[in-house]
Parts: sequence; C-alpha cells; structure tokens
Amino acid sequence: MDALKSPQVIIVGAGPVGLFLGCRLAQLGISFIILEKRTQPNKHSRSIGVHPPALELFELLGLVDELISAGVVVERGHAFAGNRPLGQVSFERCKPPYTFVLAVPQHVTERLLTAHLERLAPGSLRRGAELLDFTETPDTVQLRFEQNGKTQHLGADFLVGCDGHRSFVRQTGRLGIEARAYPDTYLMGDFLDNTRLGNQAGIFLTPEGVVESFPLPHSARRWVAKTPQLLNDENPEILARLIHERLSYSLPLESNTMLSSFRVQQFQAKRMARGRLLLAGDAGHVVSPIGGQGMNLGWLDAWEAAESLYAVLIKNQSVEETLERYHQSRCRSARRAARRAELNMRLGRSLSLPTRTALWVALKRPFQDVIARLFTMRWL
Repeated sequence: MDALKSPQVIIVGAGPVGLFLGCRLAQLGISFIILEKRTQPNKHSRSIGVHPPALELFELLGLVDELISAGVVVERGHAFAGNRPLGQVSFERCKPPYTFVLAVPQHVTERLLTAHLERLAPGSLRRGAELLDFTETPDTVQLRFEQNGKTQHLGADFLVGCDGHRSFVRQTGRLGIEARAYPDTYLMGDFLDNTRLGNQAGIFLTPEGVVESFPLPHSARRWVAKTPQLLNDENPEILARLIHERLSYSLPLESNTMLSSFRVQQFQAKRMARGRLLLAGDAGHVVSPIGGQGMNLGWLDAWEAAESLYAVLIKNQSVEETLERYHQSRCRSARRAARRAELNMRLGRSLSLPTRTALWVALKRPFQDVIARLFTMRWL
C-alpha cells in the first residue's frame, strides 16, 4: 500500500477503539485508513473488562466467539468488609445471552481486532504514521503525516480521533475540554492466582481503602488497591504489602507481570463532533477506571460513529444534523458513566458504617438485580 488513494474516513489511533471502528466501517463498505504512531502494538493492559453491551457489538462484528475464548467469564462478584463476606452480585439474571462480564487483557483484544481488521480490510492499518497537522474545508479534511521519514499529504471526507486522552485531533481541532481532578490514587498489578475466588471477582472494603480483585486468563489475577498518594516508585512489593496489611493475604511476588500506579481523572470534550471531525473513546472522554467502563464506552462511541458516517456518506443524510445527534448521544452516555464511576470511588474510599450498611442493603434482592445491571453497563 505504497500509493494512497483518498479514503472516505481517516482514523487516527489504532488502540481498541480505532481498530473496532475500522472493522465496523469495513463491514459498512466505507473506505478508510488508520494512522498509528506506534510501530508495535501496545503490550500494556490497563483495561480488562468487556461488558455485555460491548459483547453484543462484538457479535455483530463477527468476533465475539474468539474474544470469549481468549478471556475469563465472570458471572458474579463478591463484596467483603475486610475479609468478612457482605454479599454478592450475580450477573446471571441480566439480559441474555451475555449474562457475564468478560475479563480479557487489552493487548489480547487489540491483537484479535487487528487480525480481524486485516481480514476485512487488508492494508488499512498504517503503523509508524504520525499525524503532523490538518486543515478543514467545507467538504473535506486535508492532512499531513509522516511515515518512514517521508511527509505525505492525504485528504478524506471525515477525520476521527481515536488517539487517546492527549488527543492531537481534539487539541488541533479545538474541540475543547472540561476537566475535573480527583484525589483518588491506585496501584494495580497482575499476579498468579492463588486465591479461592476462581472465576469470580472480589471487592474488599477496608478502613484504608478499597481492594479489588479480578480473574484473568492463564490462572492469573489482577489486584487494585487504593493508595494514600500517587506512587512514583512502582514496585510489586508495595502492592503486596498493601494487600497483606488490609487483608492478611500474600501475593506471589515472583509471578508479577504488570504494575501500574495512576491518579483518577475525568474529562469530557466540549464537542464530540464538529464540521468534519469526530472523537471516540478517550479522545472524547475519560472516566475513572474503577468499574471498567472506559474502553466499553469507547466501543459504543465507535459503533455510533460508524453508523453516523454511514448515514452521511451512503444515505446522504445531513452532516450537521447527524453529527449533532452523535455529539449529544455520546456526551449523554459519558456523563452517565462518569456519575457511576464517581459513586464507585466514593464507596471505595473507606469502610464507614453508612457505607457498609448501604452496600449490605444493595446486595439484597431486588436491589441486587439493579446493581448487576449497573455493573454490566445495561443502563447505557
């Protein structure tokens, strides 16, 4: 693919959202290319949860069976006050067929999406291609990018930024941002699973802050612990010490494969679409990762972005009206996700008596079914 023909859509960013969008555009018969600055796929997996609404989209994409085979089916989660059981939430009564949350590392999901994209649209992904700048006209977007040391020019009908929370597309396109800072910080890491939780999740409320635990493929488990402040020294011994102090539980240190400390941030682009530009995923909004909504929200963005582009490019519907509907819809969903993420953080800050009582009540029916729908993102 040396000579580039002008596609209808250019996607910037080949993370899970950009790859997903490319697959859907290929299904819809819309020409596109994906520009990705990185020369190699990302092997770091901060996101692991795939919720039922996203699984339904993966089914329509023709990829759900492969994805489920690569992950762990989580049908219930247990809540504890320290080590004492408070109750559980089962997803089995949720809307079928996906009555579970799938735990699969992000880099595995990206690998499956990349292979599927290559089957649907060979050569559409261009790695090592960095967007330099772009300009809009009433009918097109003209851009410059660099690949293999050469500057190239390319035009398209639309440009979609799937390029993460530091989005070059959002900044250059002046789509604006509204940000909010939170004091909450966490440390997470992956270890071999030596618990008795099996394929189930665990949420442990302690006076020092929440500890979360999720199963992973290959007999591994992710642990997430609230920390007093952001830790610059990412060390598995620190996480192991936090878990031991709060739960008297020992992690197998030698098995650690991933470690990441992070501060919670939240922002929303002022515009998810304007003119010939669209945003999807973290380029348009970031919510707390506690609850695992961000990547799934991005896939819902991508699906609706593809449908909007199809409406404009194939069905000749109004650009302005269609993209305004996309903007309003995706902002509404992002605000809902942000409110739920904030509730998750508040519940996990400390084990107060009101928190413990509220959670105990929530884990009883009929409230348990409501909680299950919330945790599986059925409210979007």
